[in-house]
Amino acid sequence: MKPRMISIAIMALGGQGGGVLEDWITTLAEEAGWTAQATSVAGVAQRTGATIYYIELVEPTPGKTPVLAQMPIPGEVDILIAAELMEAGRAVARGLVTPNRTTVITSTHRTYAVQEKMMPADGSADSAQVLELVRKASRRVVAEDMRQIAVDNGTVISAPLFGALAACDVLPFRQLAFEQVVERGGKGVKASMAALRAAAEITRTRATPPALVAKSEAMKTAARPLPEKAASAAMAPLLARIRAEFPRAAWDWLGEGLSRVVDWQDADYGQEYLDNVARFAKRDPDPGTAELTIAAAHWIAVAMSYDDVIRVANLKTRADRFARIRSEVGGREDDVFGMEEYFHPRLEEVMGMLPAPWADWLDRSPRLKAWLGPRLNKGRRIRTHTFKGHLQLHFVASLARFRRGNRRHAEEKAHWQAWLAVAERALDAGDAPLAAEVLKCRQLIKGYSDTHARGEGKFDRLMYAVPQLAGQPDAGSKLARLLTAARIDPNGKALEELEAGLGLKAMVASSQKA
Repeated sequence: MKPRMISIAIMALGGQGGGVLEDWITTLAEEAGWTAQATSVAGVAQRTGATIYYIELVEPTPGKTPVLAQMPIPGEVDILIAAELMEAGRAVARGLVTPNRTTVITSTHRTYAVQEKMMPADGSADSAQVLELVRKASRRVVAEDMRQIAVDNGTVISAPLFGALAACDVLPFRQLAFEQVVERGGKGVKASMAALRAAAEITRTRATPPALVAKSEAMKTAARPLPEKAASAAMAPLLARIRAEFPRAAWDWLGEGLSRVVDWQDADYGQEYLDNVARFAKRDPDPGTAELTIAAAHWIAVAMSYDDVIRVANLKTRADRFARIRSEVGGREDDVFGMEEYFHPRLEEVMGMLPAPWADWLDRSPRLKAWLGPRLNKGRRIRTHTFKGHLQLHFVASLARFRRGNRRHAEEKAHWQAWLAVAERALDAGDAPLAAEVLKCRQLIKGYSDTHARGEGKFDRLMYAVPQLAGQPDAGSKLARLLTAARIDPNGKALEELEAGLGLKAMVASSQKA
């Protein structure tokens, strides 16, 4: 009689503990007298790299040594474990999931791929559609937010995935045996055990799968509650001002915006931020919902904390970033690891950091600019874990104290003040919905260098359309449609077609910008 064999494929990203899960499963089988073989193939195409771990388990075969495969074979996988929902979808695409055979255990959370985050709008895949695809392709699906279970118990996702596997009854081992394997691990046992048991309990008792976040909300983050107490003495009067002057419905968004601009610059800059938002809060037609105030709080903060070289250098030299990356790659405190950052600043970025008079002088020296351009306009790789590399970026970050006097800030401030003036003109005409949509258009501008330039070009096209829409009863909804078209299509074709459909005159290069 042919011995029973169980094949298991694990799809995990870097730092999710896929190797630990593989070790636990092989140890579990070997302690029960089974033969276990595990292999892994690291991936480099997605995020930090998706790795396929493959395990074959064979029941005891006294006197015989089974011959086992090195890689999963489409149509012959019994259990598929995915540490992220899209990895389960990719397993289906690869043929590793079979309707009459495969049990799929997957976390429902998302770790977005580069292709999803590159889109100007929400480029995320539809999680509900992916999960439905997995359900149709498999014999059974266990789907739960395993990452949240891990976070709640202070461990990594491998522990709740192991617990879900224990509760599925697809392996001939009792849950006690699973727990004994974890107990003998010797590190983080208490947290791992709690996550294992929590996931096992949910797997056994949940009657219906959890609801997934709608695609339209997938990449959105809710504002955190406004703090009761200020983090510093400088912030205290700013929080007090929010509570005294602004609608209650907008407090949380104001708190988020204030935190962002103060972190970007300082408390004085936070006061300037509140001054700008107050221009709209005082004229909000519905303080109960505070839609206009919330739009102002959100997008004025984004405009005032634009991405520049100084900001990028600041973020890349923060201690919490090094700690996060160490955690993501599974590094211990005594491990040595390094990072190489890629920069490609243009002459424009360098001039943007100069005091405005200096940059203006350089503009009047075309020969000097022509000489500097090729020397600055090239990619650089900076190893931030070295003293020299870290010092270079630390120096650039230290220029923040002079930022409000440099050319880039003068240009950005003029641009956002012109934008706010467009929104105020809509309010003067009694069209608050149009004013709110004008404020939301700021989301098109992000990043720096070429990315910033492309977004600003689309933004200016929408500002050019606003006077043409003004006075129409549905001007706000039309501008919202234009904004959606600008966000979903990086090439601008959809925006161009909608402009023509609405009878709008498109902005040309020689047109005056709003």
